[in-house]
Amino acid sequence: MTHLIFFGSIGSDLVKTGADTAQKFGVDWPHFIAQCISFLIVAGLLRTFAYKPILTALADRRQRIADSLADADKIKAELARTEAMKQEVLDKANVQANKLIEEARAAAARVQEQETQKAIAQAEQIMAKAREAATLEHQRMLTDLRREVITLVVHTTGMVAGKVLTAEDQQRLADEARRQLAA
Repeated sequence: MTHLIFFGSIGSDLVKTGADTAQKFGVDWPHFIAQCISFLIVAGLLRTFAYKPILTALADRRQRIADSLADADKIKAELARTEAMKQEVLDKANVQANKLIEEARAAAARVQEQETQKAIAQAEQIMAKAREAATLEHQRMLTDLRREVITLVVHTTGMVAGKVLTAEDQQRLADEARRQLAA
């Protein structure tokens, strides 16, 4: 309760001090009221033409900053999504590249096998032709040898017999020698 009395006495002291000050400086109430009205008019004009546009500009700026931050977050999210898509595409491309490499290796192995088979077939053809040529040459040599043997037999027989053989005798001896050689 003593506190309330203390505060009450302070309030009355302030009023007394204000009245003393007004009396010492000589408050001219008509001028004071005119100044208050002028102050209120200037404050109203400043509020209308300066303070409100500044507050509106500040609010617009806050909104633009908030929109920019939201756009930046969207761009970050889009960038992360694009990065993930890029990585996915790169992974797919790596898988496809590895698949193509394996297919190329398999194709190269098939081509190598085919070429090897072709080379073997060509070698076998060359060997078959060489065998055929050797067989033909052998038969030709045998035929030549028979002819020579027949000629030698006829000539030797003619010398042994001591007479000149006629064409008919030579033919008969040649046929006989051929039969014996063929057997």
